[in-house]
Amino acid sequence: MTTTTSDTTEARGSGLVPVPASPQTARLRDRSRRSSVLRAARYIGVGVSIWAVVTYGILGPLKHTIVTDLPVIPSEETAGSAAVASAAALIRRELDVNGWTPNDPPIAPAAVLDNMPNFQTGVIEAVGRFSFEMLDQIARTRGSSSDDPDLERATGFLQFPPDIWIWEPSRSLLPSVSSETQYRQGLAALERYNARLARGDAVFEQRADTLAATLSRISADLGAQTAQLERAQDTGRWIFSSHADDVFYHNKGMLHGYHVLLSGLGYDFDRIIRERNLGPIWNQVLDGLQQGAQLRPLVVLNGDRDRSIFANHLALQGFYMKRAILQLEEAVNVLAV
Repeated sequence: MTTTTSDTTEARGSGLVPVPASPQTARLRDRSRRSSVLRAARYIGVGVSIWAVVTYGILGPLKHTIVTDLPVIPSEETAGSAAVASAAALIRRELDVNGWTPNDPPIAPAAVLDNMPNFQTGVIEAVGRFSFEMLDQIARTRGSSSDDPDLERATGFLQFPPDIWIWEPSRSLLPSVSSETQYRQGLAALERYNARLARGDAVFEQRADTLAATLSRISADLGAQTAQLERAQDTGRWIFSSHADDVFYHNKGMLHGYHVLLSGLGYDFDRIIRERNLGPIWNQVLDGLQQGAQLRPLVVLNGDRDRSIFANHLALQGFYMKRAILQLEEAVNVLAV
């Protein structure tokens, strides 16, 4: 039998058997594989870099939306309570128009944002406090009637934490109910209450004492936030502080929320306000809330209040909050007479 040998194979019997490659050939193959892996890694790195730039550098800033104008409310929604319709409009705007950002996962464009999530959290806290006061004060007959079922549901849903996504491994490995889902349930309950109120099937006590109690609670809520302002002014290095920035935009959201809600309450309690000559005081309350909510510094500065030449935006915001609190307390005193 004749046998021929090549660089790679030799004939043995009826089959071809591979011949081990030379060391030089093996090195070339290893070098080629490493080059392919490095090339793939470079492509992946470039792709991830482009994705990060587009997602966080372009789409993230485009997502940033902070609106401090009064929302437009369809006339049919104000057939019940203008304040409840205003609360519903705030929730709807932040969820469906601007998009809820405090619970966005790290891969979402808005995960890079900081000011908008804090602003939205402040807005929903104001709405949650208002819904509780509706349940506890205004939607009761002399405080002796049972809780309104829709307002009870709304209050519960609107107290839900704002930063819960559909999956929170720190809480459970199973999917969870997101903040948006809970707030939409609260929105639906508010709208059901207002529809029943328009039909005359729900309670809305337009009395001086219920308005006074509601204003007193709102004043106390704002007062608690001024304590946060005081603590935040003691933080940070030099004039910059991420904590001060967070507190500023959280308070901005609350001030805007209360400005919208009290504007609605002004329509609902117009008769009481006119009878007690509260018009000038009421307008001053709204003015203070609005001016505090519309502060728009390019960068929130936390300069020393006594020695720094730089602004302290927390102190400026606190001035408008304090002024609104004083006017609210004055309104409560007038209503109590």
